Amino acid sequence: MAGIYIHIPFCKQKCTYCDFTSFPNRLGFAEAYMACLYKEVAERGKMYKGRKFDTVYIGGGTPSIVDPKYIAGLMKQIGNCFTLSPGPEITIEMNPGTVDAHKIAVYKAAGVNRFSVGLQTANDEQLKDLGRIHDTADFVACADLLKGENFSADVMLGIKGQTQEDVKATIDLVHQKGATHVSMYALTPEDGTPIYTDYLNGELPDGDEVASLYDYGRALLKEYGYLRYEVSNFCKTGYGSRHNLNYWKRGEYIGLGVSASSFMDGKRFTNTFDLDEYMKCILSGYFPVIESEDVGEKDAKFEFIMLALRTVFGVSAAAYKKAFGSDWREDFPAYERMKQYFEEEGDVTRIKEEYLYVQNQILTEFME
Repeated sequence: MAGIYIHIPFCKQKCTYCDFTSFPNRLGFAEAYMACLYKEVAERGKMYKGRKFDTVYIGGGTPSIVDPKYIAGLMKQIGNCFTLSPGPEITIEMNPGTVDAHKIAVYKAAGVNRFSVGLQTANDEQLKDLGRIHDTADFVACADLLKGENFSADVMLGIKGQTQEDVKATIDLVHQKGATHVSMYALTPEDGTPIYTDYLNGELPDGDEVASLYDYGRALLKEYGYLRYEVSNFCKTGYGSRHNLNYWKRGEYIGLGVSASSFMDGKRFTNTFDLDEYMKCILSGYFPVIESEDVGEKDAKFEFIMLALRTVFGVSAAAYKKAFGSDWREDFPAYERMKQYFEEEGDVTRIKEEYLYVQNQILTEFME
């Protein structure tokens, strides 16, 4: 199966850490942009006629900031132009400060059955410092509207001044409000973002402090019944993100909208990051692709290993051999050097639980 990713690039204001393609002052272009997006959906749908897609993920930006009629129209267009498998997982990202009962009702009527809510922290001062437009009360109100629904909450680590007590308060809250899934990840200060100055000034927790917060959060999530299935992702049984699992299994996906990336038929390609250029290309009858490359066998093998080892499912020797006709341990001599970090179960090799958070350092050895 394959996935569909759609990028809605509008937001109310940029968070201090945001390095994604988003435009806080251009919401007035939403109608024109969505019209172009509907057209791109139609054209890509023609290309992949007959292919089945198992998931749809609407990300951003802040998809929940646009009029919900555009999300309903988008889902109708996808249904008309793509073949979705029975019972597809359809996710929308939401900022808790931008939703209400009407929006959620429209989303559900359009087929959305999974909601990804950007909480980050339950400390209002930290939210303000991050440039978030919501507070903890907004999250509580949003979660109440989602009661009984399949929803995920984001938890950010490495925020300025963050303590173990802050992490506990945040995880306690998402658990109490019924989140079925938690994405707990470390803040990455990117050059060019406002928070990068805090990083340069040494005002953010260092790597060891963040690792300690992660270990604490992981143990607490486990206590509450959230099972880790990927470095940053935890879920109640049966609630793993099918869309993200497809990425980690090196499955195919088509990206639609400004800056969206795709991996189809062994080729990776990316749309322009420029909003005006995107709309100009679509209106002129061209796909707005700025980068495209065929993935060679060497890169494909590394991607297979790298993605699989990010998860608790690990690398299946049989699956690798079926894909490439060889033994992955022979293809990657680093395996012997790094053996102490792995555990074996049948034909599956996975990174030991205590080392999963630092898997990047382990996988660097495989890049050779």
